[in-house]
Amino acid sequence: MTVATTEEPTARTGTGPNDPAVALPAARAVSASKIYGRGETAVRALDDVTTEFAAGAFTAIMGPSGSGKSTLMHSLAGLDTLTSGEVYLGDIALSRLGERQLTQLRRDRIGFIFQSFNLVPTLTAIENITLPMQLAGRRPDREWVDSVVSTVGLGDRLGHRPSELSGGQQQRVAVARALAARPEVIFADEPTGNLDSHTGTEILEFMRRAVNEMRQSIVMVTHDAVAASHADRVLFLADGRVVDWMDSPSAALVLDRMKNIGA
Repeated sequence: MTVATTEEPTARTGTGPNDPAVALPAARAVSASKIYGRGETAVRALDDVTTEFAAGAFTAIMGPSGSGKSTLMHSLAGLDTLTSGEVYLGDIALSRLGERQLTQLRRDRIGFIFQSFNLVPTLTAIENITLPMQLAGRRPDREWVDSVVSTVGLGDRLGHRPSELSGGQQQRVAVARALAARPEVIFADEPTGNLDSHTGTEILEFMRRAVNEMRQSIVMVTHDAVAASHADRVLFLADGRVVDWMDSPSAALVLDRMKNIGA
């Protein structure tokens, strides 16, 4: 385990898990700070965070409640704005985009997986999976969609609506929806939080396969050491700062590190 530095990351050519020539990280933050409120009631959710998330890799963000992990992910995904500093998707600085450009970027280049699934109840599974592409006016790549559906094991449930699916099946639909549009990066916010341990493990294994076999980039916020152990790297936050990171994590090592930072 190595303590994370606060030096600004630079674009580079390196070796990633699936891509031998990764020129830029999938996402990065540079001197990112976020303050909610003013005066004595102000809360510093992020405190001068500089870090990056490798392309073609699975990164987990962990930390105690109030550590800033969700704020960091939401800022990287363009769902929240910083008080100061910058976040990048590839080489794009999000603060330089207008609201319309930001909406288009989130639609075309980012995938989301939420704890609450966020499926449209009146649409079938396949309609939910292809909905983002339909809204963008793009025709789905049927071969790719079929590959995604096969990866998450939904072949016999595509005609079912969310109410006809179990929680695990609904989250599989949400994972497939995130993958189907081939986004540059997927942000997952506690994706197994509403699932039992067996089903949660299945979802994490699907996400792992998406990285290994589909060269996807995934950034996941989680409080679960077992979930984090599926990642290539775990980033640890405390009091709005990056305090450590761990490569090739195990559940036991992650849990031990979390205890040391007061989780």
